[in-house]
Formats: sequence, C-alpha cells, structure tokens
Amino acid sequence: MNGHADPFVSFTTTKHCGHRKPFAPQVRHCHLYDRPRGFSQDCWAVALNDVPEGYAYPAQVRFEINQKRLSDYRLAADFLNMKQVDVVCLQHEFGIFGGTHGAYITDLICNLRMPVVTTLHTVLKEPQDAHRTNIEQVGRFSDRLVVMSRKAKALLQDVYGIAAEKIVLLPHGIPDVPFVDPNYYKDQFGVEGRKVIVTFGLLSPGKGIETMLDALPEVVRRHPETAYIVLGATHPHIAREQGEAYRHGLQRRARNLGVEDHVIFHNRFVDLEELCAFLGAADIYVTPYLNKEQIVSGTLAYALGTGKAAVSTPYWYAEEMLADGRGRLVPFQDPESLAEQIIDLLDNEVERHAMRKRAYRYCRHMIWKEVARKYLKVFVQVKSEREHRPRVVYRAATLQTRPLELPALQLDHLRRLTDHVGVLQHAKYIVADRDHGYCTDDNARALITILSAQELFLEEDDLTSLACTYLGFLLHAFNETTSRFRNFMSYDRRWLEEQGSEDSHGRALWALGMAIALSKSENLTAVALNLFEKALPAMKHFKSPRTCAFGLVGIHAYLKKFGGDAEIKRSGELLAERIFNLYEKNATDNWPWIEDILTYGNGRIPHALLLSGQWLGRKNIVDAGLRSLEWLVRIQTSSSGHFSPVGNHGWYPRGGEKARFDQQPLEALDMIEACIQAYRVTDDLKWIKEARRCFEWFLGRNDLNAPLYDYKTGGCCDGLSADGVNFNQGAESTLAWLLSLLHMHALQASLSSDTASNTRARALESAA
Repeated sequence: MNGHADPFVSFTTTKHCGHRKPFAPQVRHCHLYDRPRGFSQDCWAVALNDVPEGYAYPAQVRFEINQKRLSDYRLAADFLNMKQVDVVCLQHEFGIFGGTHGAYITDLICNLRMPVVTTLHTVLKEPQDAHRTNIEQVGRFSDRLVVMSRKAKALLQDVYGIAAEKIVLLPHGIPDVPFVDPNYYKDQFGVEGRKVIVTFGLLSPGKGIETMLDALPEVVRRHPETAYIVLGATHPHIAREQGEAYRHGLQRRARNLGVEDHVIFHNRFVDLEELCAFLGAADIYVTPYLNKEQIVSGTLAYALGTGKAAVSTPYWYAEEMLADGRGRLVPFQDPESLAEQIIDLLDNEVERHAMRKRAYRYCRHMIWKEVARKYLKVFVQVKSEREHRPRVVYRAATLQTRPLELPALQLDHLRRLTDHVGVLQHAKYIVADRDHGYCTDDNARALITILSAQELFLEEDDLTSLACTYLGFLLHAFNETTSRFRNFMSYDRRWLEEQGSEDSHGRALWALGMAIALSKSENLTAVALNLFEKALPAMKHFKSPRTCAFGLVGIHAYLKKFGGDAEIKRSGELLAERIFNLYEKNATDNWPWIEDILTYGNGRIPHALLLSGQWLGRKNIVDAGLRSLEWLVRIQTSSSGHFSPVGNHGWYPRGGEKARFDQQPLEALDMIEACIQAYRVTDDLKWIKEARRCFEWFLGRNDLNAPLYDYKTGGCCDGLSADGVNFNQGAESTLAWLLSLLHMHALQASLSSDTASNTRARALESAA
C-alpha cells in the first residue's frame, strides 16, 4: 500500500500452545484469499523472547524483543516506524510483556506512527488497578481492540469504559480440516476399537485434569473400552519451578483410582498435522478447566473446528461456544456430573454425531482464511481512517525527551567475588581478596540484588543457586544462642565474633524481608520467613537509628506479602516511633536531622520515615521524612549541581565542615531509594530528578568527574578519595551499584508507560 514493501506486521509472542515447539512462534505466510485491493501478500512478525539468548525463529521474524528489557520496546517502535509498515497487529496477553502486568508494551505502541489493532486474549471482570490501567492504556492507543467472545466485548464496555465502536468481535482462528469419522485416525495412536476422550494443551493445575481422572472410573465401568489421552507438555513455567511433579501427581492419581490402563499421557509438543490427527481420533473432547473467567480457549476452538463432541466446565468461552446443542456443560470440579454427561454421549451415538456436526458447521466461519479476511477488512478500515484524520507530528527523540539510558545489568563481577560460602568482602582491583573473608552485611545485600534481578530481568537457574548461597550464609550467621547475627567470618570459615553489630543485624532483617517479598520459590520464602521471625525480637532492644531504619525497610517488604500480621505491624510501629522521636528531639530549622552529626547511610533514615509515615497514615512522620530528605539533597549538591555525598573522612558535625572525601557508593544507593520513595509518596517528579542525579554519581558526574562503574568488569570502584578513585572493586561498592541500577530500571519501567502515554496524549490533543 502506498508503495510500502510491508503492509502490516504482527507481534508474535512466545506464549505456549500444546501443539508448538517450546517458545517457537507460529508465523504463517499470509495466503490472503480475496484480499482487499492494495494489500500485498507480505507480512512479518516481531517476537518476544523470555530468555536473553532468544530462539531459532523462521525468516518471517524480523525483530526480537527481550521481554524484560524496556529499551528493546523503544527500539522496536523505532524499527517499525522506519520500516513504514501500514498496520501493527498486537497479540496482547498478560505475562508476555515486561513491566508491571505487561506495562512495557504501552511504551511501544504509544510511539508508533501507524494504526494499531490489538487482539486481547484476556479480559478480566474484576481487574487489579495495574491490570485495568494496562488495558485502558492499550485501548487508548489502539485503533481497534479485537476480542473473540461476546462476553469480552461486554466487559470492555462495562468494566473498562471502551467505546463500542472501537471493539471488533472476531473468532479464534482454527485449521481447515475435513469432517472425518474418529475411527479413521485411531490406529495411528494404538487406540483402535476404543472410545477415546482427549484433552490437550500445556499441562498446569488450572486445567482441571484431576476432575476428569476422578470421573474416569465411572466412565470405565460403563464403557471398559474407554481411553483418555492427555496431550501436551508441562507448561514451561511449571516445569521450571516444579519439574514434572504435577504430571507425576496426576499419574499417581490415575493409579490410585485403578484406571492406569485407560490413561495415556503424551508429554510433548506436537505439530499442527499431528495435533489434528489426535483430535481426529477423539470421540469426545473434554476441557475441565477450573477458572470461570477464561475469555477464550484455543484448544476448545480447535476441537470444535475438527467436529468433536465436547464436554466442558462453564467458563465464559465454553458457555458461548457450546450453546445451542454444540456441547455439554458440567459444574466446576464435579466429577460425577462430568462422568454422567460423557457416559450419556457414549451411550447415544446418534446424538453424539449430531453434536459433532453442529459444532463443525458452526465453526466453518472460524477457519484461518475466513478469519484472515475479517482481519484484513479491519486493517483497511483503520488505515483509511488514519488517512482522513489529523496525524501526530513526530519529532526525533532528543536526550531531553528520552529517559535516561541505563547500562545493562551485568553480574559477572558479583559472581567473581562469590564462592560456595558466600560473597567475599574485598577485592584487589577485580581479584577477590580472601584475607578479609566474608561478612553478613554483604551477603544480605547480595541476596536482595539477586532476587531483584530475577524479578526484573533474569530467570536463569544459577541465580536461584546464588540466592541459596547468600541466604545460606545468613542462616549460618544467625546464632541461635544469642538470637543475633554474627557478622565477620574468616576465609577458613571461622566466625570472628559471637555477635555482630546492630547494623549487621538490621541489614540481615532487611534482606530477609525483601526475600519474603521477592522470592518466587516457596522453599526460599519458607527459610527466609523462619529466620525473619527469629531475628525480629532482638530489634526491639536496639538503639541505633540506622539499624531501626534497615529493619523497617525489611518489615515493610514483609508486610507486602503478609499484610495482616499484627505482631509484625506492632514491631514496625515501635521502630518507626523510635526514629521519629529522635528526629523530634534533635531537629531544628537549620539542622532537620536525628543526630548532631551526619555520618553514614544517611538516606536510609528519611526512607524509613517515609515508608512508615505512609503506612501508619501519619502525616507528621511523612513530613519529617520529606524535610530531612530535602535537607540531605541540598547539602549534598555541589555548586555545579552534581551529587556530592558526605565523606567518611570526618563526616559532617553540626556547626562544623562537611567532609568532602572519602565518598562511598552506599551513600548514593541510600539516597536513590529515599528519593524514589519520596516520589511514591508525593508524585512530585523532582524526586525522580534527584534519584537520577545520585545515580549519575556512579557514572562520572561527581567531584572528580571520574566514573566508578566499570563497564568492562561489571564491578564498581570502592569510592572517591582526595587522591582519586579507589580502583578496588569490593563487594560493598559493587552491590551498591547493582542495587542502584536495579532500582533505576524498576523506576524507569514504572514511569515509562505513564510518561509516554501522557506525551502521546498531549501530541494527539494538539494535532486535533
């Protein structure tokens, strides 16, 4: 169209279906029957990768996006704009795109110049705020929203406020196969002469296979020739976390029920031709799903399209598809009713075949070529509309309009400092210095770093191993006799004290709380939870305000997971009052601080006050946090405008002079966290600016104009001294850098959609 080489592009995701190879998107050549005039036959795909190395895609995939890398989404938008595609067709599903509930995709589509047609695979009736915001924003920047059921269309209008004229109801596509007697295929699978029931798709607990197994004994008593085929590999996310435990549990269930001779598991992906053969062999297709709010089911669509008699639980899509005698519905988790309906269909061959024909005839409008025609009509319509209305004027993104470009996460140096015991404290340049052994402080920070990295970017198994190493160190560091953490351990594994500092205890509790909030492993969570409960009581006796602050951050992280724990809440309130009382006793207009000297970990104090004030609903505590943080920002800003933290070579006594050196990376980290929390409390963008300014200290915007972060090694230098940069890359500094980087990536991700959406909205308004 208009001389463009590529008429439209589709986002092909890495979402699994039971008939595909792992994470290989199904990209079909567009043989467009009766295509609208002006459309060429060429289309291509953008693929989403859930692993950094990607996959071996066919040639139709011309661009790949790392699921968790925000910058890739922006690059994809630039790529599509420069390719001048006519229409983008986005396949939207929660869990596929990065960011909070898939927010990254909004950052992409709001920067596209061409029309966007989005197909929604999930529409929730009672969405969380983040889910609602995501769908509303996707709807805002899509020219059309395609849904595959009447229920989904109604929900978009009633729940999300999407205008009816923006919604298009198109069916789920299915292969075009002939209507064949099931006996034609049965000999291929060794079930000739048997009554065959089939369920297919990626195996996971939500599929309700247990219900079908529980129904099978009664079915077998009436029809001993019955065979139940469960087709499909275990869902990769389930397999990654649990292995084949779920499948093995189903197999044990079948044996316990005495139906093991009637159940066949095919634990593999199958191609389309083989899938159609499996479905062809089925006398009855069953979807015993557990979740009513399932808006579409490709497996059910395929089964009905091949002319199968179907029995299903009454999830939304099944209610529509099986209406008017095209199938039978049974209550959720009701094996007796399921068995009754299956037996009735097996007993009544005439009714079963009549149901098959009704399903097959109904689905003829769903075959791929018919659905393709419908999509093409939508594409032509939105392109025509865009040509006849004002277009947004796009300008090149300058540094002022682009978000701060952040370095990629690199964990090489952290791995270099880590052995099977934990992370070593110090380094000579980049070489681990074993003379100083290990400490609880650094292993606590390392645990938070790894779990945060998993949350934002990576899913590699070795990260779980690293998390186990660091958590294991904390577990060993806890002295059951004193109920305190030891801090320092020599390289030969000897503890150098029976009881560490209060700060090391507070940092350990911080890490445990974060582990409870972030860990996706029930095993890690259980260990962290048990240790957290043992370590918390000692906090009541500590006087150090920084110890209390670290403990408070850990407590608030814990409460994100277990918000109803009254005992933990009381402990948090006690620690918050302790810090706030110090502030009230000591703070003045010129010195709004908890002590008469400014020392280390300063940003952690306002961070804890802001968290606690917001949680307790105490405006006076919030005000104290903001006032002290604003003061810290002011006194740690150089005359040229960069971050210049208090040096530990003399600190900053009241009425005295602020030490310029030695500046430590931990000070930048603590200030970044405090500024981000201030933004969350106030929604004032000035705090984002301050967080970025503190972050740039690592990159060379500092008193010496010298970068501390080493792009080559992934490590961070130990600080700035009067003589220059301390080039040793120890654990404390490297972990401070990594945590700062992770915080900035998380912040940028949370800001990206709103910022981009607002920018685009303003542009649209001005263009109109």
